[in-house]
Amino acid sequence: MIPFNKPYLTGKETQYIEEAVKTGKISGNGLFTQKCQNFFEEQYGFKKVLLTTSCTDALEMCAILANIQVGDEVIMPSFTFVSTAIAFVRQGAKIVFADSLPDNPNIDISKIEPLITSKTKAIVPVHYAGIACDMDSIMALADKYNLLVIEDAAQAIDSFYKGKALGSIGHMAAFSFHETKNIIAGEGGMIAINDERFINRAEIIWEKGTNRAEFFRGEVNKYGWVDTGSSFLPSEVIAAFLWAQIENLQFIQKKRISHWNYYHNGLKTWAQKNNIKTMSIPDNATNNGHMFYLVCKSFEQRSNLIEYLKKESVLAVFHYISLHSSPYYKDKHDARELINSDLFTDRLLRLPMFYELDVENVVKKIVKYE
Repeated sequence: MIPFNKPYLTGKETQYIEEAVKTGKISGNGLFTQKCQNFFEEQYGFKKVLLTTSCTDALEMCAILANIQVGDEVIMPSFTFVSTAIAFVRQGAKIVFADSLPDNPNIDISKIEPLITSKTKAIVPVHYAGIACDMDSIMALADKYNLLVIEDAAQAIDSFYKGKALGSIGHMAAFSFHETKNIIAGEGGMIAINDERFINRAEIIWEKGTNRAEFFRGEVNKYGWVDTGSSFLPSEVIAAFLWAQIENLQFIQKKRISHWNYYHNGLKTWAQKNNIKTMSIPDNATNNGHMFYLVCKSFEQRSNLIEYLKKESVLAVFHYISLHSSPYYKDKHDARELINSDLFTDRLLRLPMFYELDVENVVKKIVKYE
């Protein structure tokens, strides 16, 4: 069976973990944490980066930093992972879901402004498959209504919008290093902060509500409990694993984008023949090779294609079930129909994508399906 995903190891993960252990400091915020954080700040222009144990944790930090309170409203797409919403729900927010674009799971910008009220506090665009949302329009709305923009860039490492790194445009952003992402740490994530108002408090929240980071920099003579927070920072073991991946980032990216291009070129004629849509990249966005998906003409066609590929020893999978129709939130949703989000729920199919993938073999099997 060709799996949907297979974690790629560069060969230095265990070496760096051993080095981290030998330093005698493996609890976090050590040498490898600093190396990772410095890389992302220098490479992508984020003002401040803090590693976290997951992207969910990074989103929860964003919700705390945004000072989300009970009754505040947060606008986001419905076609996303539960972490995007739950980070704000836990702070007491009401989630206001917007529909996806007709040809792309990203949030439909034209649907956002009618949803803004006096209670709206933030917009959370999700860069699905690493493809940029229309950030100019989103930031213009944020400026007009004095809102915060928090980019869910879980899938968007090393992807750009008009030359700007995704995650560097909004006030804050969250990234994932889960084993299904381009570079991985098993679990793992990071928060990127681009508004200086939030940097000092982010460090405190990251350090369990203490000013411990300031203490270790010699800025205060003792540290204590000064704010809310949690144990968001990962161990040095996770950071060491991630550093081995970061060193090979461009090498990994080149291979994944090559796979993506092979899918795109190899399936074009077959997809048109079967009334299936393939991914496209907007002119203002780049492709980071995170995912290659198809949009089938119907739920039935997708189900049949999944079963056919399983018999051919290829594991292809669908993705999110729209959050507005989820068991937890459907009674809280305002009953608006989100047609495109539901369409992607029923018809989107993700093909295998990982570094060591035999993509030629997968394409050969797919094009035999009629």
